[in-house]
Amino acid sequence: MTFEDSAEATEATAPDAIADGDRGCLRWVLAVPLLILHLIAALSCYAALITVPSGSWDDDAYLGIELACELTLAASALAALITVLPSARRVMGPWWLAPPLALGTVAAVRWSLMGA
Repeated sequence: MTFEDSAEATEATAPDAIADGDRGCLRWVLAVPLLILHLIAALSCYAALITVPSGSWDDDAYLGIELACELTLAASALAALITVLPSARRVMGPWWLAPPLALGTVAAVRWSLMGA
């Protein structure tokens, strides 16, 4: 391998190294808001699950459950929307869709069974 060959090899790998560095930065830029949205969705889903109305007359508890479910669904929908963006799909793994789908499903089921 000559000096010219090593220089060509270095030039060929330099853009890939820069692109990998940009991907790592983009991962962090997307991961922080996604983690915050997942945390908001998880806490509001937990609140919806632990809230138990005292009776059929307890409108405040039913309203709290409904609002917690709505907040869970909104945060999950926003997180899923961010995750399916083309720029996010290039750098984020598909497992980032699991939390919003799971939490959204739990919140929808809790909301639909609220009156039962």
